[in-house]
Amino acid sequence: MDELEPHEAHHTVKLNWLRAAVLGANDGIVSIGALIFGIAGATSSDPIILMTGVAGTIAGSLSMGVGEYVSVSSSRDTERALLERERVELKNSPEKELEELVALYEKKGLSRETATIVAKELTERDAFAAHVDAELRIDPENLTNPSHAAIASTLSFIGGAIFPLLAMVLPPASIRIPVAFVSVLFILAVTGALSARVGGANVPRAVARVVSGGALAMAITYLVGLLFGITVL
Repeated sequence: MDELEPHEAHHTVKLNWLRAAVLGANDGIVSIGALIFGIAGATSSDPIILMTGVAGTIAGSLSMGVGEYVSVSSSRDTERALLERERVELKNSPEKELEELVALYEKKGLSRETATIVAKELTERDAFAAHVDAELRIDPENLTNPSHAAIASTLSFIGGAIFPLLAMVLPPASIRIPVAFVSVLFILAVTGALSARVGGANVPRAVARVVSGGALAMAITYLVGLLFGITVL
């Protein structure tokens, strides 16, 4: 068991990072896809569509990165505060903390006698680790790094945004809208399936949800672009 636990923890962390990357890429696909469809509805100018897509990609990726950094930093600060409070409580009230640990194991189904034995043995070995694991569910050695999270979100957003941008600017003007629409929906289906598999969710349902959401977003912004273009003309 001692050999398996680190492997399982590492595997879980990798899955979490993969899931975050897939979701970030999906956000980039939908955001930039909707943006450039709106612009394409208003104008057929390749430079304008390209510049808008690039500007949107830069702005969106930076927004994702900053937002993720702030969010993860706040979460990490909270975890550190909880860990520090646990250290203080163990130092000032060891008997009370032992009784609390016993109660936690009783809630998990152990008898009072067994829970007491387990709590005492774990406390003698490492009281802080025992409480952190049973009470807080936090690994002090594996707190999320805000910088890593921000970089991952930024890069995954850019990676996702590239697909709709290329799908819009590469095909000839006469067929770019249907080609880009189908291409973006295909990529959304792929990312939706990956996200569902990583999270253990229902794949068809997840794919249907993300594809329908992306299609609706692109259709609405395209219609808005058409109306805007007609109004300007």
